Amino acid sequence: MSEEPVPAPVLRPLCAVSEYDGAKFSGWQTQGDRRTVQHTLELALSAMCNEPIQVRSASRTDAGVHARGQVVMFRTTRHNIPLYGFERGLNGRLPNDIAVRRVTEVDPSWDPRNFSRGKHYRYTLWNDRLPTALDRNHTWWVRGRLDLEVMQRAAEAFLGTHDFEAFRGAGCLALHAVRTMHKVEVTRGPRSFVYIDILGNAFCRNQVRIMVGTLKEVANGRRPESDIARIIASRQRAQAGYTAPPDGLCLEEVIYDDRLPPKPKTTRTAAEGLANA
Repeated sequence: MSEEPVPAPVLRPLCAVSEYDGAKFSGWQTQGDRRTVQHTLELALSAMCNEPIQVRSASRTDAGVHARGQVVMFRTTRHNIPLYGFERGLNGRLPNDIAVRRVTEVDPSWDPRNFSRGKHYRYTLWNDRLPTALDRNHTWWVRGRLDLEVMQRAAEAFLGTHDFEAFRGAGCLALHAVRTMHKVEVTRGPRSFVYIDILGNAFCRNQVRIMVGTLKEVANGRRPESDIARIIASRQRAQAGYTAPPDGLCLEEVIYDDRLPPKPKTTRTAAEGLANA
């Protein structure tokens, strides 16, 4: 008699919200023997569950970029571990520059990237003639005076749906650069902090950092505030400004609820993307 086939174990789909200081990581995605956030999380999960675990994230942050609200999904056969057990167990195994803030059950069909409606990034500048020691790894130190009113007026040209080809970094694998920006806001924080909050349905590689670098050139008088619209229309990366360093960038939140409309269907060309926006 033939043996009965062993049924495949039922996988338990879980979602975790994590935060990390990206200063000592080579970005999110696993890269050989480099220290990455994905690999570090997978090692901790695999050790805790005593089985190989792979995680999928809502965003692939670059080297040096931080996150306060990165969302990841993983599947495990361990149904006997309560949610608070994952939270406590993971934080006990992770290094001090990563923390898991919340673990929840999700539907098996749920995906952190495909189901997101948008992301909120905050870029922080330290605008002072002297540096900061405590916040050095989380800010871009800009010495010269910045005109924040001019900066904000220029930033409004980013709002809406545009082809952001001029603000796309080299090596971006997206089919095109059509994205919708719902909010680009410049505010002065305490002491010498300046915040640039950007909320969009999706982003190309280095897009936020190039936007910030270009706005900085407007704020210190190197570009007219009307230049942003011209750069967008040019679709040429050489027309945009410097790519701001990664230190000041933080993924604050991935949005899944009705605060934002659903993302448009994936399109193959920028023209289709603009037509469907």
